[in-house]
Amino acid sequence: MSTYLPTIKQLQYLVALHEHGHFGRAAESCFVSQSTLSAGLRELESLLGVTLVERSRRVVRFTALGEQVVAKAHRLLREAEELSDLVQASGKPLTGTIRMSVIPTIAPFMLPKILPRLRSERPELKLLLREETSQDAVESLHHGRVDCVLLALPFATGEVEMAHIADDRLFVAFPKDDPRDPPETVSASMIDTMTSGGRLLLLEDGHCLKEHALAACNRPELRASATMIGTSLHTLVQMVNNDLGLTMLPEMALDAGILGGTDVVARPLKNKSAKREIALIWRKNSPRAEEFELLAEELRAG
Repeated sequence: MSTYLPTIKQLQYLVALHEHGHFGRAAESCFVSQSTLSAGLRELESLLGVTLVERSRRVVRFTALGEQVVAKAHRLLREAEELSDLVQASGKPLTGTIRMSVIPTIAPFMLPKILPRLRSERPELKLLLREETSQDAVESLHHGRVDCVLLALPFATGEVEMAHIADDRLFVAFPKDDPRDPPETVSASMIDTMTSGGRLLLLEDGHCLKEHALAACNRPELRASATMIGTSLHTLVQMVNNDLGLTMLPEMALDAGILGGTDVVARPLKNKSAKREIALIWRKNSPRAEEFELLAEELRAG
């Protein structure tokens, strides 16, 4: 008796629909038309003889069994990714394709220095980059959408392996004519006074730098006093430049010239914990671990 099994593509369509909750966006993420994705899912349901998705004009709702199948599909797709990794790892290191997520508080400041050298010295390496918040990047890693992630620690990453790249100090950014005349270094105890009246500017949730900044102050409750939330470090710098408050910036952003064209002044935080660790992480027991270690060496070289 012949047994017909779901295809990898059908499982990818199912997982994409579950992640996006919308047929059009799911199809776009799979680089197919909506009709192709819908047909693939109907074939999958017909093959299994069950309904996985309840469809209506406005809502995509997975059945209880559909949720279980999605969870299993994630694991099967991960195994397929690891099979591909195993084959790729058998060849010359740092050749072929590596899909890497990079968080927004690292990508624009670190990559412009590194990518030209990598293209020159590693012409056979095809680095596919994806900019995501820390939370989304870690999720992409565990769901097999990327091979490794360049991010800042500490952050909850789950079961991963990692390579240290660098430590990155945190600085407090002030308007140039701030009446408090900020000292050459700022102690954590001074943050209370400086941010009175809700003048602390932070990144929105999902960015690990927000947690690093609060931890550097030893005052996680300051989260409640942040009256303005920015979507990027460049936005926060412009807010400070317009005297809307203070923020914290990583040293790599300062070195990359993020304060150029502004009157913002930055001072280092006088606190041993006022730093973040830049690291490359990948899935535990990945057959490409040695290759990621080599990539980490390239990143450390700058």
